[in-house]
Parts: sequence; C-alpha cells; structure tokens
Amino acid sequence: MNSILKTKLSFMMFLEFFIWGAWFVTLGTYLSTLNATGLQTASVFSTQSWGAIIAPFIIGMIADRYFNAERILGVLHLVGAFLMYQLYQSDSIDSFYPYVLGYMILFMPTLSLVNSVSFRQMKNPEKEFSLIRIFGTIGWIVAGLSISYVFKWDSEAAIGQGMLRNTFLVASIASLVLGVFSFALPKTPPVTVNTNEKKTISQMLGLDAISLLKDRNFLVFVVSSVLICIPLAFYYQYANQFLTEVGMENSTGKMTIGQISEALCLLLLPVFFTRFGFKNTILLGMFCWALRYLLFAFGDAGEMTFMLLFGIALHGICYDFFFVSGQIYTDSKAGVQNKSAAQGLITLATYGVGQLIGFWVAGYVSDMYADIKGESIAQFWNQLWIVPAIIAGVVMLLFMIFFKNEKVSNVE
Repeated sequence: MNSILKTKLSFMMFLEFFIWGAWFVTLGTYLSTLNATGLQTASVFSTQSWGAIIAPFIIGMIADRYFNAERILGVLHLVGAFLMYQLYQSDSIDSFYPYVLGYMILFMPTLSLVNSVSFRQMKNPEKEFSLIRIFGTIGWIVAGLSISYVFKWDSEAAIGQGMLRNTFLVASIASLVLGVFSFALPKTPPVTVNTNEKKTISQMLGLDAISLLKDRNFLVFVVSSVLICIPLAFYYQYANQFLTEVGMENSTGKMTIGQISEALCLLLLPVFFTRFGFKNTILLGMFCWALRYLLFAFGDAGEMTFMLLFGIALHGICYDFFFVSGQIYTDSKAGVQNKSAAQGLITLATYGVGQLIGFWVAGYVSDMYADIKGESIAQFWNQLWIVPAIIAGVVMLLFMIFFKNEKVSNVE
C-alpha cells in the first residue's frame, strides 16, 4: 500500500472515531443538563443499539448491492453532519431524541463501511489493518483530550454555562469534513454486481449462523455475551456523568486512559490467549468488569482518586479480553461458509440486544435511586455501581460453571 493511500485511510479512521468520541463520551453528562430522567437517558443511549440492529439492512440491501462504499459513507456523514447540528441546537429531551435516533441509524453502518473501504485496498489485511485502525483509537483519544484540556467544556463552570453542547457542533463539523473527504477515497464498488443476488434477512442479521448454538459451549458464550453487555451499558451511559459529579477534573480527558489501555491490551491479548486459553481470558475480562464497578462504587475524587483512575484503566482488559477474544473464538467455531454470519450474530447479540437491555436496566436503576441523589450524590453513585458489579460477578460465575474448557485451534 502506497503512502498516499495509507494517509487517506488513516485520516478516514481518525475522523470516524473522532466524531463518535467527540459527543458520545459526554452524552450522559449533557443529558443531565436537560434534566433527563434515567429512562429518558436510556432511550437516548438505546438509539446506538437500534442503529446496530438496523445497520445490517442498510449495508446488505444498499451498500453491498448498488453503490460504492465510499460514496455511501460520504452521504451518510453529510446527512449526519446536519443531524448533529440539530442536536447542537436542541434544548429539550423531546426535541433531542428524534435527531439522535436518526443520527445513530445512519452512523452505525459507517463503522462497517470504513472497514470495508480499508480491507478492499489491502493485500495483507492481517498485517496492514491494525496500523490503519489504530488511528481510530487516536481520533477518540484526541477528541477526549480536546474537550477536557483544550476547550475545557467538561468543567463544572462550563457545564453550568451550557458549553458542553459545543461537542455536537465539533462533531458536526468533523462529520461534514469526513463526508466531503469520503468522495476522495479509493473507489470501492459492490462485491456483488449482480443485483439479482439478494441477501435474505437472516443473512443480513447473521442468523444463518444460528445452527452454531447447538454447540453447548457456543450457546453459553452467546448468552454470556448478551448478559455482560448489561454492565457494559452502565459504563457507557453513566461513567462520564459520575466522574464529573463526584468532582474529578478533566474527566473526559482522563477517560481516554481507557482507550490507551485498550490499545496496549490488544498487544497482550495474543500472548495471554495462547498461554492461558480462551476460558481463562474471558473470565479475566468478566472479573475486571466487576472489579472496575467496585472501584467506582467505593472510590472518590479525593484520596481515593487512584481507584477511579484504575477503574478507567481496566477498560482495556474489560473490552479486549472479552469482546476481541470472543470474536476470535467465534471465528474458530464457525465454518468457512458461516464466518461472516457468525460475527454478525455476535454483533447483533451484543451491540444490539445486550446493550439495548443494558441501557434500559441502567436507566431503571438510576430512577430507582433518584431520591438518594437528592440527599447524597456519593451514596447515589455507590448504590448505582454496586448493581453492575453484582451482574458481572454473576455472569462470571455462570460462565465458569457452564462453559467447558476447550482449545481454540486457530490461536492456541
């Protein structure tokens, strides 16, 4: 791959995840300024799950059959720029929700499209893709650092002045740039030029891999994946708001420690996977989910700040050791014909069903403890974080009991 092409793909990845990180991390905090209830907050975050569920239809019915991937990417981001600007102008949860729903339905397919554009230009994706994808992580980190240390929009004073809404304006501008830039990306025509070759709904959603659930271990893994996404949703929905309300300065910037940890743990994963096996790798990921929420429950922004920072830093193990190793395991269990369908099934189960349930559970728990918040913010967050810690612990025990140890042939 020549340097110009590498630069284009890297810039595409940088903007893709800069856009997402520029507004999604602080979304929970922003919704609190709109006086959103727990369930209203859950409905907003659930738009990500609805987008993940609908995305295969957009990719399968349009992108894979009719138009170049880079053109669809450009159009989706141009429309997304308009919707993001409408979010910037919204001043109530009622006006905010329709725009964020529309935006996430359009944005989630772009995550697959940027991968498609990248893979189609590579002769050796196994070696080349990670060097391109790392710029996405850098984009997310730059967004968080900019919010905290450049613009300082997540400070208590700035939030009180309504400055946090500027995150949507930045995301809108970046989306506009990526939308225009996409048309300069390499041409990526549909793989299937015969439009009579129609994908079925089951193929789009990865349901062709449903037969894999006859394997007890794979069934246990899929159920565990859905359940572990419930505590995961608590982190996405409330971590930034929690850190801000307990008084941590530059909370958004400090949350980028999680992305740095994620990048480092990707390097450690193959070693741990090979030495300790799939089951132990997954169990460590689950254990760290429970541990991070206990650290959040009993830490504070004073003498116990190290507990909060350590909880953030655990993100790499929490995410990589469960989700990435799970993708490797899924690939090993699926036959040649079902590899894509199996990955689609896991994506639907986690980002679709699992997180959809998780966001609503998190919203319900928040409303359940709402009265405590009026008396003690610290006590409110302590009670809230105990819930996902318990859920993660229970899922870990169930997986430990019901999943029988096995070797993953393509890794070990």
